[in-house]
Amino acid sequence: MNKPAELAEGQQFQKNMMSFVIQLAALAALIAYCIIIVGPFAGLVIWGVVTAVAVYPVHLKLASVFGGREKLSAILIVLLGLAIVLFPGWIMVKSALLSIMTFADNVQAGTVHIPPPAESVESWPLIGERLYESWSNAAHNVEETLAEFQPQLREGMLQIAASTIIAGVTLMYTQSGYNLTQSIAEKVVPGRGKSLTDLSVATIRSVTNGVLGVAFIQAVLLGVGFAVMDVPHAGLLAVVVLITAIIQIPALLIALPVIIWVFSVAEPLPATIFAVYTLVAAASDNVLKPILLGRGVNLPALVVLIGAIGGMIAFGIIGLFLGAVIFGLAYSIGKAWLEGDNTPPAESTDQV
Repeated sequence: MNKPAELAEGQQFQKNMMSFVIQLAALAALIAYCIIIVGPFAGLVIWGVVTAVAVYPVHLKLASVFGGREKLSAILIVLLGLAIVLFPGWIMVKSALLSIMTFADNVQAGTVHIPPPAESVESWPLIGERLYESWSNAAHNVEETLAEFQPQLREGMLQIAASTIIAGVTLMYTQSGYNLTQSIAEKVVPGRGKSLTDLSVATIRSVTNGVLGVAFIQAVLLGVGFAVMDVPHAGLLAVVVLITAIIQIPALLIALPVIIWVFSVAEPLPATIFAVYTLVAAASDNVLKPILLGRGVNLPALVVLIGAIGGMIAFGIIGLFLGAVIFGLAYSIGKAWLEGDNTPPAESTDQV
């Protein structure tokens, strides 16, 4: 090959490389700006999509009842979801805020004292550093520390309400979204796009129904019982039940001290009725999980625990729910990828 030909080939290679770099830079800039624009709404949108995937089977059945009118079905699901989430949720938040303000007043009056944390708390895995900082701040200035949680609770409820509306809009485009996701997965992992997409759907429904749904039901049931018996800080206790149930701590650990307290202040008959009701509600996860989980994907409790706590630390209240789903999804996909299993998950996802 002569030198002019080699020079022309080199120049063409340089042009191709420059063109590739420019295209890559333009694509990176476009993606970066899209992330900046969508970033503030990313959590709401993701949780809305997760909710839509979880309730899609119900959406299909409801739409068939109304003669295939999917828009009407989506609107009814949104209205029902807002009623279920906001009404009991706002009662719990309102009670929790009242408990926080009462506690702050007691601290200010000197009737309650918060000791500083031990140095060893900071070395606890996952939550140690954040817990140590919050605990130390509360020990020195509890009013300011508690004031930080009040807007978080309100914002959490508003975020869940907004994501419920987003879920209703997403329900109208779930099938096309499923097809798009499958196409993308097929490009990333040729020959396994459908199996990984179906696994993702099964995992999302397992976590939302079998973990988050059960935790919410338990929190509402126990919260109602606490409120009926005038248990102090009933709403705050219900929020604690919700959090502990999500991170796979038995609700019975919260319910038993309350039962003992009720027996110490109430008449034997109502206290006994309350005890039976509370024990059934606290143990209801043993019945609800097999029903709501169905033939979904079983995840280790540690995966849900890390996802929920990490999500709450990173994104606040909504991260408690979103973190469990995302980390569980990552675990399921990563496990299937490593095992090289091409078999679709047990749950049928022929329809999303």
